[in-house]
Amino acid sequence: MKLTSVASLAVVAIFAGVAATLAWQSRDWPLVHDAPILHYIAWRISQGAVPYRDLFDMNFPGAYLLHLAVLRGLGPGDAAWRVFDLAWLTATSLAIAAFVAPWGAVAATGSALLFATYHLAGGAWVAGQRDFLLCLFLVLAAFGVARWLEQRSWWSPVLSGLVLGAAATIKPHVLVLAVTFPLLMVWNGHHSKGPVVSSVAAFSMSLAVAPLVTTAWLASHGAIGAWREIVLDYLLPLYARLGTSDDWAFWRWQVWIGLAAAVGLSLARVVMAGRFGGRHLVALIGVGYGLFHFVGQAKGWEYHLYPLAAFCSVLAFAGFDPALERLPRRASTPVLRPVTTLALSAVLGFSAVLLDVRGTEAARPSWIQKKERRVAEVAAWLAPRTTPGDSVQILDTSEGGAHVLLLLGVAEPTRFLYDFHFYHDAESPVILRLRAEFIQNLDAHPPRWVVLFERGWPTGGYERVERFPELRDRLVARYHLAVRGDGWLIYARRDDS
Repeated sequence: MKLTSVASLAVVAIFAGVAATLAWQSRDWPLVHDAPILHYIAWRISQGAVPYRDLFDMNFPGAYLLHLAVLRGLGPGDAAWRVFDLAWLTATSLAIAAFVAPWGAVAATGSALLFATYHLAGGAWVAGQRDFLLCLFLVLAAFGVARWLEQRSWWSPVLSGLVLGAAATIKPHVLVLAVTFPLLMVWNGHHSKGPVVSSVAAFSMSLAVAPLVTTAWLASHGAIGAWREIVLDYLLPLYARLGTSDDWAFWRWQVWIGLAAAVGLSLARVVMAGRFGGRHLVALIGVGYGLFHFVGQAKGWEYHLYPLAAFCSVLAFAGFDPALERLPRRASTPVLRPVTTLALSAVLGFSAVLLDVRGTEAARPSWIQKKERRVAEVAAWLAPRTTPGDSVQILDTSEGGAHVLLLLGVAEPTRFLYDFHFYHDAESPVILRLRAEFIQNLDAHPPRWVVLFERGWPTGGYERVERFPELRDRLVARYHLAVRGDGWLIYARRDDS
């Protein structure tokens, strides 16, 4: 058996073992962090609330629709979310395998396992993250473009446009590819303008389907005006620069050294063999988009690296394409081929081991356990003291407040799911209007309970309320501290016996 075959099979076997181990460890991942917030929004929508108008949130409507589908199809619990996340991971890994399939079974299997391992090593808080959900759509869109470059199939641009449009309803950043892919099609097919024009037109029309459907859904609920205000008045001018990271260190940087080296070595082997083609180019464009997706959001959050991880997974095993070994050897390659084979195998094996270590550490970290305990404590205290028709106002960002409301099936008296809006850019007319609206709603519909979580975002603790005098004064005058927990306070309305 050739060196390439032995080395590639060994690496695939390592990734298979690590992925299986991490998948088993992930079986009891809880619903935690961002997912409960979107679950709560989806539940409120199912109860008749209008997104944006009744729920102040910066996410795009596709995220709500996905979570609404999970709630209706599987339910709101931890097990349901685990099933959904694993099913989506399986679909994404299969899409990666389909993209890589022309480079051989080993490359397809290895790439799929690499992405699965990367996701399972992240821990429960990345399950179902929006950027992870994007990867299925992005890989399918790239697959469609690659097929068109190879075969000019009529359905390929339709598929690419449909899935990329669906991705844009979750995060509009992907529209960068909506420009890049047609340009690639035009550049590649300049010698046959007829099929190119019709294909680009099919791509563009398909691209518009999902955004038009979601916009129609919002319009039917009277949410367009509120959505426009959130995006144009708050999201773009204020929130987009909130929490930006001054430290541009990649998360799991040791793993990324291995992944970058694997991509570089694979591409080097492909280029040396003269086999670099349209599919490699499309994947390389995906890598470029992944970098833009991370850097462009300027938050430095780990899950923003998902598109980059997906396309690095696509290319990392390209160097094991058996076609590379069947080509005539050039004078410069007899030594380089085995050297690059061993080097590629080594960096991939190194990455698998590091992901295994990372996954074991992230399986049940203390901060997730604390958040689970906090949610359980607050919900247990409120449940016997809350009757139908009561409302609870949460002052929180992602410490578990929305999860408490979801467990209790209780609505807030205002449309504000978080309180961080009130503490940044405090002199801005937009923030002043949000503050005034919040106070007006509290006065009109005073909640029975106000839950204040200690940790603010991006900074601050309990003392942040002092920077919102109108809220502070109402808490002092109309509420009393009913109970103090570890990281949370509950205030009770004074006129409540």
